[in-house]
Amino acid sequence: MASRKPSANAKRTAAFKAGLGSMDDVFERECARKERSAEEREEALVRKACLSKNCYGSRDDAAEAARACAAHGAPRLHCYRCPHCGGWHLTSKGER
Repeated sequence: MASRKPSANAKRTAAFKAGLGSMDDVFERECARKERSAEEREEALVRKACLSKNCYGSRDDAAEAARACAAHGAPRLHCYRCPHCGGWHLTSKGER
C-alpha cells in the first residue's frame, strides 16, 4: 500500500504528471492514435477478407474449385473478385 504522507503523495502526483507529457501536442497524439487504429483495422480486414483465403487467378479456376468442392459434398460455393488482391475467392454466401 502506498504511503499516506503528503510529501509521498506529492511525489507520486509529480511523477504521474511528468509521465503524461505536455498538453501542447495532445491533438497531434490523438490524430496519430486514430491513424494507427485505422491502419490496424484495415490490416485486420485484409487479413480476414483476403489473406486467409485461397486465391485463384481467374474466375474459371475459382468456379472449377467450387465444382470440385461440391463433388465432395461441400455446400454450394460462389466465386467473387477480391477488391484487395484482384484475384478470385470462394464464398458460401449467395451471389450478389
